[in-house]
Amino acid sequence: MSTLPPPPSSEEMARAKSLRESFAKIKQQVSQVIVGQDSAIEQLLIAMLAGGHCLLEGVPGLAKTLMVRSLAQAMDLDFHRIQFTPDLMPADITGTDIIQLSESGARQMSFVKGPVFTQILLADEINRTPPKTQAALLEAMQEHCVTIGGKTYKLSEPFFVLATQNPIEQEGTYPLPEAQRDRFLFQTLVDYPSREQEGEIIERTTGNFTGAIEPVITGQEILEYQRVVRVVPLPEHVKQYVLDLVRSLRPKESSAPKWVAPWVQWGPGPRACQQIVVASKARALLNGRLHVTTEDIQALAAPVLRHRIVPTFGAQAEGIDADAIVARLLNELPKPQATAGVL
Repeated sequence: MSTLPPPPSSEEMARAKSLRESFAKIKQQVSQVIVGQDSAIEQLLIAMLAGGHCLLEGVPGLAKTLMVRSLAQAMDLDFHRIQFTPDLMPADITGTDIIQLSESGARQMSFVKGPVFTQILLADEINRTPPKTQAALLEAMQEHCVTIGGKTYKLSEPFFVLATQNPIEQEGTYPLPEAQRDRFLFQTLVDYPSREQEGEIIERTTGNFTGAIEPVITGQEILEYQRVVRVVPLPEHVKQYVLDLVRSLRPKESSAPKWVAPWVQWGPGPRACQQIVVASKARALLNGRLHVTTEDIQALAAPVLRHRIVPTFGAQAEGIDADAIVARLLNELPKPQATAGVL
């Protein structure tokens, strides 16, 4: 139980309104070339507001690459795409030192930047490259910098890694290590469009339709909005709900339901708590609220937690995946009830 936070200042209300208006314009611009996929686009926007990275999973042909490129255009951010392949090397991502001749004829080492030096990096089919190359992104994703030859280079801000992977074609792939998966704020599932949406896709892509995306926000504004997200109040009862949710997914936790241990081999760590909270703050602002509710937590629980849960072999044999585990826990976990004067 927690009391209402102090009333927001006029400045806070103005910044929150500006944030909502800007991101509504972004969605409007992206919708000129992307039909449907509202849930995936919303999660991408929330991840960016929260300063996190996103792993997009869906079958080929669902416009995942176009979606990311369109967001970069609407946000006026630098964009690079890397097609991950089995022969991709770490230096192909980060860059490398090369020997060059100076004007005086002397040889000197010079650093040539790789495609990671951008603001939105699309790691296409990230699970098609070996773990050594996947790991080249770890420092960039966590520290927003790259270390080559003992020297550290800062990346431009804001910086986001938006990766894709194909869930059905696993031959020749390398599953992402748990440490790599945990760096992603969301694992977003990109589903098939509806019949009506698919019909519109046909109309747009087989005729003379051309959609031009105009930039509606700058990188500096995104950084400012990220700061706004961080100051959104988190009521105490919502924080306790997050702790109950995440800790209940750890099989060795005494408070976990009895069915968790047979279903969950490994549960989410503390980063899950941090990221579901900051993502929920972003969602609250996009929905016109200046505080987080348990509904925000429930809405984002699956994309935040599905890639942080390792089901047991028994659960997999029964067809029980991470989403089913999260759904059951959300259904059973007591939801804090607000009273008068309480959120």
